[in-house]
Amino acid sequence: MDVIVQRPAALDVHKEQVTACVRFPGGDGGRGQEVREFKTTVGGLLVLHDWLQAHGVTQVAMEATGVYWKPVWAILEDDFECILVNARHVKNLPGRKTDVKDAEWLCQLLEAGLLAASFVPPKPIRRLRNFTRYRTAQVKERQREANRLHKALEDTGIKLDCVVTDILGKSGRAMLDALCEGTTDPEILAELAKGRLRAKIPALREALEGRFDSHHALLIGAILSHLDFLDEQIERLSEAIEEQLAPFQAHVELLRSLTGIETRTAQNILAEIGTEMSVFPTAGHLASWAGRCPGNDESAGKRRSGKTRKGSKWLDEALKNAAMSALRTNDSYLQAQYQRLRPRIGHGRALGAVKHSIICAIWHMLSTGELYRDLGGDYYRKRNPERQTRRLVAQLERLGHKVTLEALPQTA
Repeated sequence: MDVIVQRPAALDVHKEQVTACVRFPGGDGGRGQEVREFKTTVGGLLVLHDWLQAHGVTQVAMEATGVYWKPVWAILEDDFECILVNARHVKNLPGRKTDVKDAEWLCQLLEAGLLAASFVPPKPIRRLRNFTRYRTAQVKERQREANRLHKALEDTGIKLDCVVTDILGKSGRAMLDALCEGTTDPEILAELAKGRLRAKIPALREALEGRFDSHHALLIGAILSHLDFLDEQIERLSEAIEEQLAPFQAHVELLRSLTGIETRTAQNILAEIGTEMSVFPTAGHLASWAGRCPGNDESAGKRRSGKTRKGSKWLDEALKNAAMSALRTNDSYLQAQYQRLRPRIGHGRALGAVKHSIICAIWHMLSTGELYRDLGGDYYRKRNPERQTRRLVAQLERLGHKVTLEALPQTA
């Protein structure tokens, strides 16, 4: 193979040690190499950094092995051109599996210029990503804890959630706190209702009749305390995210112009894909990286599978939230797209098409700085009126009607 990179290095990264291979020009016109192992402590990685510099290394490749590559990347990224590669794309021949062999093989691929780099966002976006992902996890945990509260209340026989829309609202929370403090009289508890809920006081008195004892007070009290803690953590994380996004506030507002995207979803999307779209040559490249493109598995002229590849689960969840919100937005292009596709390909694939449209629109918006312009819910009808007319006529004829068309006069 031709030598593209004169002094490459490759790292086989594990939790406790890194196996490094460096290739360089040999004295007889050939190629030489050296392999060493280093610890993954900060001290060990600094020794690795100096060793690579001593060999005049310009590019360093490593596999995306869980989270173990991150501290290595952080030490090397400022002084070397680091390349993170998908482990599935660089598999060696069977029977040649050792740390040294892996490092040597990866180094030879880098030397020949055969490695495709994975997208690694810059430091500010990586910090933002840590915050948004943890906030998403805490929001999910809060939902699970709220579900536990509903189940615990069912065990007491209290049917508060049958009368109150949100039992964690002001009125519901006041009643739950009073229950945990020992007040079980339905008359007293119902009087804690506020606002429009006071019109339901008779129903509340009936719903609050139950067998709430000390063990329920301990259990539900612990759940409420945990919910308060989670609310506090989510609020703190949201403040940190807004601080990190202060330089990119214009990008957040840009994404919020897209149907179905609100502030938190926009923050999560930017944390996953960044703000610089030059790393993705086209909207199709971004959609492919996000796992929102059909697969390509064809052999002997037969297409075997069109299943999409796996992308970032965090980005996919943000796109799903945006798509589901867009489906509920009346007279929007995305809603019309979903309604047009669902009868033919089903809910899941139609929703996937909407997510593909959203990620492609985001690429164009971030690339050009233009706000989203919705095509409208009647886009497909206006795009080809003759085809729409033929389709409607065919439907009427299948129902046994004879259709005669007469064009209306054009109005000025």
